[in-house]
Amino acid sequence: MPLFKPENVNTPVLSQFSLGGKIAAVTGGARGIGVEVVRGLAEAGADVALIYTSSANAPDIAAQIAKETGVRVEAFRSDVANRSEIAATINQIAEEFGHGRLDIVVANAGICANVPALEYTEETWQKNNSVNLDGVMWTAQAAGKIFQKQGKGNLIVTASVSATLVNIPQLQAAYNASKAAAVHLAKCLAVEWVDFARVNCISPGFIMTEMLTKQPKERMDKWISLIPGRRICDAAELKSAFVFLAGDSCSYMTGADIIIDGGYTLL
Repeated sequence: MPLFKPENVNTPVLSQFSLGGKIAAVTGGARGIGVEVVRGLAEAGADVALIYTSSANAPDIAAQIAKETGVRVEAFRSDVANRSEIAATINQIAEEFGHGRLDIVVANAGICANVPALEYTEETWQKNNSVNLDGVMWTAQAAGKIFQKQGKGNLIVTASVSATLVNIPQLQAAYNASKAAAVHLAKCLAVEWVDFARVNCISPGFIMTEMLTKQPKERMDKWISLIPGRRICDAAELKSAFVFLAGDSCSYMTGADIIIDGGYTLL
């Protein structure tokens, strides 16, 4: 069957951004970019399952966003690196939270470590890849099975500009390689699943999250000097892009990687 097409493509444009009645799930949804994605999808009208691994305050965050937006937002603990665990969680969300349906899944969970390439061990190499690549695959696989049964679904992968260039001065070959692999994985899935799902990526540049705020000032200064926009992005500036991909406003868009980086990759 062909790529999904809305019944009426001529509806008023702002209505195409509405996610009212949709069921969404976001991995890594309790902090950084993830919590803003949860907030954005909820603000657009979706009921959102916030998936987290270790954030003890995740249920409180979910409850606060639900209170602010007037939709259902609930927290679910799961480890994306564990194939059976994340599959069980995604299925639980579809069956219980979504009452038999799941429309949007954002594979957002990610980690980063600065390690010289000559010093990686099997453990340190695998730790990055188990979340940034394997975690995307296991999340996507669980969601894809549901999307296939439904005949429609939407997967969004949070990648990184590190998929396109080599960030300096930090040494993070595992992170860069895993993000590049995640982007290409998403492109493969976009082709393979075109009958029943759209798959796209968003690749942020430097975002003001805990991952960045722990960095030395001289490193932050170096990054800003390399960004034509001359500032770090607030995580809230990304949420509208996720809403765009999550709705019918871009129904013909699949296999894309949207880079949001203040011009960083242009140099």
